[in-house]
Amino acid sequence: MENKKRKISIIGSTGSIGTQALEVIEKLQDKFEIIALAGGHNKELLQKQAEKFKPKYTCLGEDGLEKICSDKENDIILMACSGRIGLKPTLTAIRNGIDIALANKETLVMAGDIVMKEAKKYGVNIIPVDSEHCAIHQCIKNINQVDKLIITASGGPFLHKTLEDMKNATVEQALAHPRWNMGRKITVDSATLMNKGLEIIEAHHLFNFDYDDIDVVIHPQSIVHSAIEYADGSVIAQLGLPSMHIPIQYAITYPERFEGIKSKSFKFRDIARLDFEKPDFDKFPAVKLAYKAGKTGGTATVCLNAANEEAVFAFLDGKIKLYDIYEITRKIYDEHDIILNPTIDEIFEVDNRVREITKEYIKNNF
Repeated sequence: MENKKRKISIIGSTGSIGTQALEVIEKLQDKFEIIALAGGHNKELLQKQAEKFKPKYTCLGEDGLEKICSDKENDIILMACSGRIGLKPTLTAIRNGIDIALANKETLVMAGDIVMKEAKKYGVNIIPVDSEHCAIHQCIKNINQVDKLIITASGGPFLHKTLEDMKNATVEQALAHPRWNMGRKITVDSATLMNKGLEIIEAHHLFNFDYDDIDVVIHPQSIVHSAIEYADGSVIAQLGLPSMHIPIQYAITYPERFEGIKSKSFKFRDIARLDFEKPDFDKFPAVKLAYKAGKTGGTATVCLNAANEEAVFAFLDGKIKLYDIYEITRKIYDEHDIILNPTIDEIFEVDNRVREITKEYIKNNF
């Protein structure tokens, strides 16, 4: 970053990742200048952020995102919003030559082929914020020498619970993640392990890896954030305390490193043990469904994401049970007519249609 400040905008500044990113930037305030902050619905928090960090401009909701992502004054844009709202602004930023720190899962799950092709075309870096992908990004020295990506999963709140416990779980129990502090939707995805399925799809696009060479391992302590296996059998892993401050800082300061909010936070002697185990795909079938959708390609992953998200919302609203999320998603997925090489417009059309079908199915059957 030399001595000049890196100019950054944050899409989703009022959410979980966005607020933590601002904590990182506050610690590194001599390294950054904030161009814009965009929030979802929390107008009061956005105003407080604007008063504190003094961006050049702000916006609430979707209006203004294209303007922010077209502003070539930005060196990097942090996509910290959740949902499909992040896809079009990400493509706009890429086409304007602006690097992306990507925390929005849907961008690659819905349109990974298109997004990565555009990033290559415009010479734009996409640095992953997700702790697992960020870990892999840090481990890789030469991607051509890597044989396998190993994504870790905490297992969520039901790792050592029975299937019956999962089927009868309350919203409160599903949101009680043992390690991470995240938004409600992604926390439920962590409880069903769908989040890991979506991360497999993201990893495929980010690192151009075949699905058969992407493994998942359960690691309850969430200290090893992911690993890679080289052709010679060497395995390189990235470790750290379960805090999103670290991958956020890595992504927005890449390729440099600075003392930050979580520096000196990890000590080997304080880690009593590190456990690893195979995931139980019978108990957590969402992972297998994600592998299937990823290998199928096209709008299969669009359908998977949209149906799952609507089912999660229904669970959070008390309309269905936790285990119904997978059953609903699988049914909608199985009935979807896949488009193999969709345009962006077709992706959004499928997304809208699947959401309506899912909501109607839930309304009529639960």
